[in-house]
Amino acid sequence: MSLPSPSPRRKPLHERTIQLRSYVREDGLYDLEAELLDTKAYDFTRRQGVHKAGQPVHHMHVRVTFDTSFTIVDAVACYDAAPYGDQCMSIAPAYADLVGMNLLRGFRQRVKERFGRTAGCIHMSELAAVLPTAAVQTMAGQEGGEARRASETRPFHLDGCHALRVDGPVVAREYPRWYVTPQQPQAAGGATCGTELDEVIPSSSSDS
Repeated sequence: MSLPSPSPRRKPLHERTIQLRSYVREDGLYDLEAELLDTKAYDFTRRQGVHKAGQPVHHMHVRVTFDTSFTIVDAVACYDAAPYGDQCMSIAPAYADLVGMNLLRGFRQRVKERFGRTAGCIHMSELAAVLPTAAVQTMAGQEGGEARRASETRPFHLDGCHALRVDGPVVAREYPRWYVTPQQPQAAGGATCGTELDEVIPSSSSDS
């Protein structure tokens, strides 16, 4: 379903495109590549001259290699275009410090801490921030559905979004082992119906 058409007339100004691709490697690791491209819909003047509509303002890439635990074992970043040229691009090697971070365990907060303000590039860090959910999608099809449902370990993505809440119909149908009966409103006498607190499975450790 598309967005409804706006009522006032308008003209385009800015377009940002983010693309992600993932790969399984022959060594058993996974590569996740992300690309960010910013363009303007109009010409504007810069110190170096006129920047034409459609020419990249920002164009950057980051690739992380991670294992089955979602831990990053290799990382590289590079630029094709940046507003301040080499002054922007010189920060690219710093993003090798993504190595050792886990994509599902506080990843975005660690990126903010390591690459905040002058220690990083805000656009490269924004690009890195989209990696966790793409990593989850990368791994989602690597095991059979029945194997996931029969696993003794609760799937990490449960309670990670509205559709996959543990007391919802999707979990009841797809992951009945981990389904929790919804709590009912508290009765007038103070008794609580439904699941006891100690039956509720803690939230997963996936990144927010």
